Amino acid sequence: MAWTWRFEKADGTEVEPAVQPEEFTTQGDAESWLGESWKDLLEGGADQVVLFDGDAKIYGPMNLHADA
Repeated sequence: MAWTWRFEKADGTEVEPAVQPEEFTTQGDAESWLGESWKDLLEGGADQVVLFDGDAKIYGPMNLHADA
């Protein structure tokens, strides 16, 4: 399975990410990418993210705002 992120507004509406992610082979790779990209994603209009392994939701929504 591939690990992927879903990018959302605060109300749960899906948005296109400002930084185009790849499909990751491990959860650690996906989380590392998010750690490097979250500020650009936030500036591009995403408020929160949800992590999936294939079709299975792993966790989220996780707020990208530092003060949350």
